Amino acid sequence: MAGHIIVSDESATRTIVMRRPEKKNALTPEMFLAMSEAINSAQSNPDIRCIILSGRSGVFTAGDDVGDFVKEAATKREEAKPRNSAAFVRALITNKKPIIAAVDGVAVGMGVTMVLHCDYVIASTQASFRSPFIQYGLVPEGASSLLLPRMAGHQQAFSLLVMGRSMSAEEAREAGFVNAVVPPGHAIIEAQKVAREITELPAEAVAISRKLLKLPTEDLLRRMDDEEHLFQERIHAPSVVAAVKGFMARKKR
Repeated sequence: MAGHIIVSDESATRTIVMRRPEKKNALTPEMFLAMSEAINSAQSNPDIRCIILSGRSGVFTAGDDVGDFVKEAATKREEAKPRNSAAFVRALITNKKPIIAAVDGVAVGMGVTMVLHCDYVIASTQASFRSPFIQYGLVPEGASSLLLPRMAGHQQAFSLLVMGRSMSAEEAREAGFVNAVVPPGHAIIEAQKVAREITELPAEAVAISRKLLKLPTEDLLRRMDDEEHLFQERIHAPSVVAAVKGFMARKKR
């Protein structure tokens, strides 16, 4: 697992890179934990003024590793433990530093969710956004059902979160949750430029202004907990177990 999350600090910016190319950067519980720690530890470090989330190998992330869904579905509901992905979203919600997403390639499921929590999003022309939870019989997660309608409107949120339709980078920019679209390979470069611009601004004024712009933390945490409760109910439903196992079987063909 070592090396699947790379954390580096440079010029007042912490960069968190998802790097699991053989699985399109699909996220494991250990990867969620490593990203949570990287975000949480930045909060008490005054030298870190900004955070960048990025992927490698022309992919942002394929989202949760579906194999972990199979394992979770096989666990008795009363024995289920809090998911590390929920702890990661909690870290995003309680984070007080500006976060920039550099999306070069696919962002699926949790990939979309984490982008919605970012303050500035740069996507390459190769980027796409898809949230297929409903196709497995699951529900949106990570307060995405609260954030996306606020950003893009009910109709766009319904298309992405309920119908599972894919959005291109340009469509996401028009919907309001991507700031800029750049050529392939340039997302991280532009993210670094934006980070330098932010870190040159007065830190306290940035923090106060960012808080004014964001939804109240308690509202986001409440919605996340509601979604997580429903998600845990759904993951153990026979129809969901069958859908996830069917997906895994098709991948092996």
